[in-house]
Amino acid sequence: MAFEQFALLTRRTRLGIAVLTALLIGLALWVSALFLNPGPPRTIVLASGAETGLYHQFALRYKANLAEHGVRVVERITMGADENLRLLLDPRENVDVAFMQGGVATASGAKVDSIEMLATLYYEPLWMFHHHNAPVTQINQLGGKRIGAGPAGSGTHALATLLMKLNGINASAADIRPLGGMDAVQALQKREIDVAFFVGGADSPVIQKALRDPALELVSLVRAEAYQRRFPFMTKLTLPRGTIDLALDIPNTNIDLISTKAMLVARADMHPALISVLLDAAREIHNQQGYFENAGEFPGTAPLDLPVSANADQHRRFGPTYLYRIMPFWVASLIERMLIIVVPLLAVLVPLANYLPQFLRWRVRSRIYRWYGELALLERDIATRQGALPLQQWLTDLDRIEHAVYRIPTPMSYASERYTLREHVALVRRTVLAKADAAGS
Repeated sequence: MAFEQFALLTRRTRLGIAVLTALLIGLALWVSALFLNPGPPRTIVLASGAETGLYHQFALRYKANLAEHGVRVVERITMGADENLRLLLDPRENVDVAFMQGGVATASGAKVDSIEMLATLYYEPLWMFHHHNAPVTQINQLGGKRIGAGPAGSGTHALATLLMKLNGINASAADIRPLGGMDAVQALQKREIDVAFFVGGADSPVIQKALRDPALELVSLVRAEAYQRRFPFMTKLTLPRGTIDLALDIPNTNIDLISTKAMLVARADMHPALISVLLDAAREIHNQQGYFENAGEFPGTAPLDLPVSANADQHRRFGPTYLYRIMPFWVASLIERMLIIVVPLLAVLVPLANYLPQFLRWRVRSRIYRWYGELALLERDIATRQGALPLQQWLTDLDRIEHAVYRIPTPMSYASERYTLREHVALVRRTVLAKADAAGS
């Protein structure tokens, strides 16, 4: 019926309706485009760390996990967290996501508005080793010593430098050398340095080697609580006696450590769908119990020294959306983007479909009702006219109205209204003829 009514409209009216509909659909698409992100990229670049460190080992696991979802991970080997921060902050480096440790951004003093923390992954204690014959219990006792503080660009170097500065230890007070990893362990074993700093998980091959060397001793920091109170990214940890090796009793006493946390950090413009798949991988890789971590403690979104991604925090609290739970990553992403377009279109088309028949009904009836107005004026004139009566003019006007009504294109459903109008015309005509008879007699 609506199609029949539409076909009876004038060409100008039909064109106006088509233009209005096109404008509304265009407006809906424009609004959708404002909120529509492009599809997630199929390749991301992950800055990890040295090949001998845990960052590299975890990068391989992320690479395998994301490959199952159709995302290719290109690993970029770096010196460590400090270099990773620099790479993320420079858009020309094309690094999308990186491993980092809490405190590196604080130590660098860089502006970090363009990056966000997606999750904390595990504890990264600060390990400080020395020889048995040169006991150390505080960082401020390192004056005059030869210190391996990690290579430039590493998270170890950034954190060790920050802590030594707080304790009044600088290049003029001690012999600080850019040694890290296995090089620092070997230099310590050869007594080429007195103390070495390391930052990383207890599973790191470097930490394990240093812990199992009987000539080296792990420092228990007597002021560990003070560092936790000073810095929000630090946590006091205790390594209980025998935790590393019960048979060999390593360590042979409880050790107080200060620790930061490893983080997964990304550029602030990372696609939300990629954040979801990265966090799903992080939950699978990092939610197990460790030397310091409770099962399920990580990944987390408690802030350290970087802003936390809103998408990541929402994912941690509520999990992946329903689409991502029941469908493959790329299918869910495609459907999600399509919904952003379809929903506004439905918001326009559904009311339009409801109101169009009403508009067409009003349009058809208006063609009939407009003649009722002219007929009413004519009837009033006939009833009130005194003196000479313009009978011929009245009959001519009635013929014109009746002819116009006859030519109105009307759907069958409204034919009765047109016939009713013609009957009213005939009624007024009879009134005119009656007046003519009265005037003649």
